[in-house]
Amino acid sequence: MLTTAGRGRREQFSVMLSDYGRGRLLAYADSFRELSRSYREELVNVRDRQREGVSRQQVLEERRLWENRQALCHNLDEMSQIMARLAAEVFRLTPLPPREEKTVTRALKQEGITVLDIFYIDRPAREDMQDVECAEEAEDAGGSGTTIGLHMLTQRMVGHGSQEVADMLSVLLGRRLIVSVTSPQQIQEREGTYLFVEEPRFVVITGSARAVKENETVSGDNYSIIQSDRGWLTVLLSDGMGCGEEASADSSQVLDMMEKMLEAGFETDMALGLVNSALLASGDVSGRRNMSTLDSCSLNLYQGMCVFRKVGAAASFLKSNSYVEQISLPGLPLGILAEGEEQDFQGMLRQSVSRELIDNDYIIMMSDGVLDALRESGYEDAMVQYLEDMREQHPDEMARNLLQFVLRCSQGRILDDMTVLVLGVFDSHR
Repeated sequence: MLTTAGRGRREQFSVMLSDYGRGRLLAYADSFRELSRSYREELVNVRDRQREGVSRQQVLEERRLWENRQALCHNLDEMSQIMARLAAEVFRLTPLPPREEKTVTRALKQEGITVLDIFYIDRPAREDMQDVECAEEAEDAGGSGTTIGLHMLTQRMVGHGSQEVADMLSVLLGRRLIVSVTSPQQIQEREGTYLFVEEPRFVVITGSARAVKENETVSGDNYSIIQSDRGWLTVLLSDGMGCGEEASADSSQVLDMMEKMLEAGFETDMALGLVNSALLASGDVSGRRNMSTLDSCSLNLYQGMCVFRKVGAAASFLKSNSYVEQISLPGLPLGILAEGEEQDFQGMLRQSVSRELIDNDYIIMMSDGVLDALRESGYEDAMVQYLEDMREQHPDEMARNLLQFVLRCSQGRILDDMTVLVLGVFDSHR
């Protein structure tokens, strides 16, 4: 709970962990880092190990043990970084000017809402945290707009919606404010802190269309849309290996883990690494592993830019008027490569493509089955040509038309699950 102790003070001040708490977290981070280092020193590479009298089963078991240890080391390193970052968290709270505070407090009181405290919140540059190894990534960069915190409660039996308060604040303070996704949607009778953020400049409308593989009842493709309190909207599309219920369960598992980590504040590449490690260590008795692809597109709704990440996923496309750009990245699905493999494990997960967005841009994401159905027409080239000729429409209509085009090209055959996602990006300030 964020509150400004000593309401008579008008100066700006910072809120962070106590020195004791920060020291404990950094000590834990060092412990995890050292533990990871000690495990790595003990690791023996058995990937191509062949000893006389050693069965194939034993070699496979040794390789599995090696991969699990690699995954453990990676997870320990990630936990170390998370703790170090948490230790460095700083919020700067700035009281509102007295006139604005009095105006807001009086207006809300007339509606039966008691304001105990009100303040602006921002995250200043961490000039005193240069010793922290984990640096902020692009997803955590600025541009998140104004954030206002209200510590308040309602005095009436009928609760007020948080968006009603946001609308009042917008009028009283001359800013377009909405309720943070981390705040309750209703003002409670017990006191609590509610956050209101500046309305993003860009609005995203999504559309989708799907087709299930012939002779199957369940699609192995799944997708998820996650919105953060810092103005980021992340769209995830996962294609489970194979088809049917088993593939659907695999892709759902990947999305579930990614959702939990992103909502907890993990950066995308860090979440990808942890999910990959979890899949490496979670094979069943038969040796089967979850090896799903993952397509990620994160949009900054304040700055108007997006970041694509792909782990074994099909190409995406960015349509701006009649120009269409293909976005592709090399790589294998999750759950295949362990850290230390010949290919650069961390490099593969950290690959990304960033693009600026303007009003009426469209982002098109799709699973492998869509492009594979265009093999007779030229795969990605055929998709680019179709999108260049397509007039801008509602994203739902675009997704349906695109899927119909693909089905015509494949003569109605659905040899793999198909999923099309269309994100329409619109500038609300125009």
